[in-house]
Amino acid sequence: MNGFKKNITKSGVVYFSIPNFDNTGLVKSCFTSRVGGVSKDEYNSLNLGLKTCDKKENVINNYRLICEALDIPMSKLVCSDQVHGDNIKIVTEKDCGKGILKYSDIIGVDALITNIKNVALVTVYADCVPIFLLDPMKKVIALIHAGWRGTVSKIAKKVVKKMMEEFNSKPEECLAAIGPSIGKCCYEVDKGVIDKFNENFTNLDKFVISKGNNKYMLDLWEANKIVLKEIGILERNIIISGMCTMCNKEIFFSYRKANGITGRMAAIMELR
Repeated sequence: MNGFKKNITKSGVVYFSIPNFDNTGLVKSCFTSRVGGVSKDEYNSLNLGLKTCDKKENVINNYRLICEALDIPMSKLVCSDQVHGDNIKIVTEKDCGKGILKYSDIIGVDALITNIKNVALVTVYADCVPIFLLDPMKKVIALIHAGWRGTVSKIAKKVVKKMMEEFNSKPEECLAAIGPSIGKCCYEVDKGVIDKFNENFTNLDKFVISKGNNKYMLDLWEANKIVLKEIGILERNIIISGMCTMCNKEIFFSYRKANGITGRMAAIMELR
């Protein structure tokens, strides 16, 4: 749990915070586990995926539980609508509630940015990489959903660039955290995926290991670290949780481990 802290509430909800972020006094940060909710069977128990086949009332109750743990009103949540792309949305107060409590016009978006206090960004996961960004000087935050397609397109670099353009952020002043997701220990891909990385990366030897027979182990944590460093984030300011969702099935949902029928965790972050 490099740079991430495990928290257990009195009600039994387990989530992970980022002390380096929270200690700035500027944000509340969270990556949820699967532990402490009300969902049953494949979605046991803290499923936060409204697009799963779980009962909607269970998912809403799970959001209520994590919001109570974080002391964030549910009405302040803004959820993305992820499609493994690289679209970015700048969120304002008028977006509060979208995607969870009310209709959302945030469609096909894999990254959210805001500089507004008390607006809680939400992105959901079940193996893909959550990336948290904090600019403590300009007081801007972002959440990024980066599966292999988002990583290939260097979505994290595009988000930092957007923060630079819209809020005058300086990469060297920003903090980044790469949360729990499928690790290089478990993420086997075929040559077609690696060919896509070859189009945008020149240093595949740093995050790709060949197994032979056109099979490869892919390290999305290292790949996204490379992307963040390319745009100017300092290595000392990049935290990697080191927690593999597929290895830790008792703590996390894993899409690949469960053959696609499973719940979702959430990354949540709010400016205070």
